[in-house]
Amino acid sequence: MARLYIVRHGNTFDTGDTVTRVGARTDLPLSVSGREQARKLAAHFASIRFSAALCSTLVRTRQTARAILSARTDNPALLVAPFLTEIDYGPDENQPEEVVAARLGAALEAWDRDGVPPPGWQVDVAAIRAGWSDLLARAAGLAEDAAALLVTSNGIARFLPDVVDKLPEGLDRKLKTGAWGELTVTSSGSELLSWNQRP
Repeated sequence: MARLYIVRHGNTFDTGDTVTRVGARTDLPLSVSGREQARKLAAHFASIRFSAALCSTLVRTRQTARAILSARTDNPALLVAPFLTEIDYGPDENQPEEVVAARLGAALEAWDRDGVPPPGWQVDVAAIRAGWSDLLARAAGLAEDAAALLVTSNGIARFLPDVVDKLPEGLDRKLKTGAWGELTVTSSGSELLSWNQRP
């Protein structure tokens, strides 16, 4: 049974900062609190030797993944998987959250609840789901007890549950910053054991 840990990168804003909608075109590094989240994730996952580690092209995911992998000397090299890169928020990219909420209204609620992209956002839902499906198919062929680390963003992680066979009840699609989900994959199917866990 392969075990996958899907981690969302740490914060890119700190208390007092203007929080904006950060997507694929806004390549921010981790903030002070985000680096602390990454440190806590590293401490939490220090007992796990990963056999594979993937992240997106974005700095915030690379920094989070490298922090986690640095907790051990026997972890694998970090590889970039472009499909894990955050979506493009179109006209809302890098706009203050209150401006985005005012523009989108109920459409933002539909995104949060159901994963329905609001007008103007560049989201290829079918391609994201296909990326996750392909990854799960490859994970089914991993050695027993293999563990893989996948660091991504909320806009990508929220579509993983759509291709998993068994989910926890009452699942909230949104994966919070510095949080993870744990998934098992076998030749007979996949199960999401937990979601939105933090150290």
